[in-house]
Amino acid sequence: MLGEEQEELLALEALPGEALGARRRPHERPGGGAGDHAPQESAAAESASAHGTAPFGPAGQRRDSRPPWTPMLEEPTSLRIEDPGVRALFTETARFQSWLDVEAALAQAQAELGIIPEAAAREITAKAHLKYLDLAAVRAGLAKTGHPLVPVIWALDRACDGDAGGYVHWGATTQNVTQTGQLLQTRRAHDIFLRQLAAILVALADLADKTKDVLLPGRTHGQHAVPATFGFKVAVWIDELGRHVERLRGCEGRVFVAMLGGGAGTLASLGEAGLATQDKMAARLGLRAMPMPARTIGDHQAEYVLLLGMLAATSSKIGREIYTLMKQEFGEVEEPVPPGTVGSSTMPQKRNPKLSQDIIAAAAQIRALVPLALEAMQTEHEADRTTSIMMSRALVPACELTGDMLQRMIALFEGLQVFPERMRENLELSGGLIMAEALMLELGKQIGRQRAHDAVYEAAQAAVTQSRPFRETLAADPHVSAGLTPSQVEALLDPARYTGLCRQFAERGAVTAREIAAALGRRAAR
Repeated sequence: MLGEEQEELLALEALPGEALGARRRPHERPGGGAGDHAPQESAAAESASAHGTAPFGPAGQRRDSRPPWTPMLEEPTSLRIEDPGVRALFTETARFQSWLDVEAALAQAQAELGIIPEAAAREITAKAHLKYLDLAAVRAGLAKTGHPLVPVIWALDRACDGDAGGYVHWGATTQNVTQTGQLLQTRRAHDIFLRQLAAILVALADLADKTKDVLLPGRTHGQHAVPATFGFKVAVWIDELGRHVERLRGCEGRVFVAMLGGGAGTLASLGEAGLATQDKMAARLGLRAMPMPARTIGDHQAEYVLLLGMLAATSSKIGREIYTLMKQEFGEVEEPVPPGTVGSSTMPQKRNPKLSQDIIAAAAQIRALVPLALEAMQTEHEADRTTSIMMSRALVPACELTGDMLQRMIALFEGLQVFPERMRENLELSGGLIMAEALMLELGKQIGRQRAHDAVYEAAQAAVTQSRPFRETLAADPHVSAGLTPSQVEALLDPARYTGLCRQFAERGAVTAREIAAALGRRAAR
């Protein structure tokens, strides 16, 4: 699912700077505008925090030849699950390119307002692509300066002809560029998430339709409660996932914003033209402008991590349900187990719920990042790199794991097997006790609800403690036998007659899921 731009960035990831043909020229470090700190730590350290190992050794050399995206938890299932493309959005090269996109948009906005020459903006825009930058020099600069953006600025300066490079990063600070760039990356991940959710909803709609009349025991507190259908269970998942789609779409205007406030958010470097510059820069990036471009504001980023955490909680709940129902003691469903799948190195019979386990594990990791994002909102004074690092370490892994998790949800529901016969067998395990409520309510019409509850309760407890058939203990109760005929009791013990609105809920859920998926499809086509 990688786009052409992502594939190009991945190819560049492995190229040495000399192979790019970048032109060097003597360079003096520019003063003012590079900023003091960035929302990411140095490129090596940031990548290490996200992927668990630093990809670069001394002098910017790669320590290993691993691909620029790491399969979720490095699990073998990653080799059979399609890569959704989220990890490719957060590679080093993708990060650099997002910063270059911001620098180009900034230059274009400033040229439009007469702040910098139009020719300079055109040249900056033309050269704001990784293929024009000496990445080896950038990586060496990262090691030397300990600063994530300045070496990129220098490289763009050197790539520009004439004096255009002198106008790069005019009036901006590092966090303006790096945070805005990261939100560009996050928005692309967001688009992938919505496409994944559309695919999940379509699969769930089909499943709800197919299982709307498939009886199973509804369970509360881990015990049989009343009959339900599997389609009803699916409709519940659809309902919850639909609200997650609403929340994700509803946050877009708040989360995906461009920031251009200068060193301390006061816009002193651009003066009266500052807000107009930010507006035009944001528009060129397809973002909204921050009303208050303060570097201490992080609630929008934290909100997004929180929303991903909520989505993860629902996904984990669903994964846990499939995990449980796949146990031999239940045997009601089975996730797709492709031929050749091995469940154990020592127990040949094992057919393990690998997808469900992956979903549950990833969801737990995502939820664990929510407190970190909330901590990162607490920035001191006008800026502090400490909380910027924390936010990046929450947001990026949350996005990567969400893509992995949702892709497994797609695979799970597109291949889920349902076993109606086993569900019906489980429904009959209690010998009719699951129909106690139906009997009580019908009997209550004759003798009142409370007396009916007492009578059916006594019959149910006798059936359990004395190991007697429920029909027998019901017939032995004088209140039951006086209020209901044997044929009425027999009819009331039929679980198919007591599923409430399960069929209607399943049908409505399927329609809703397809409507949401269609709306997401139209959004993606725009």
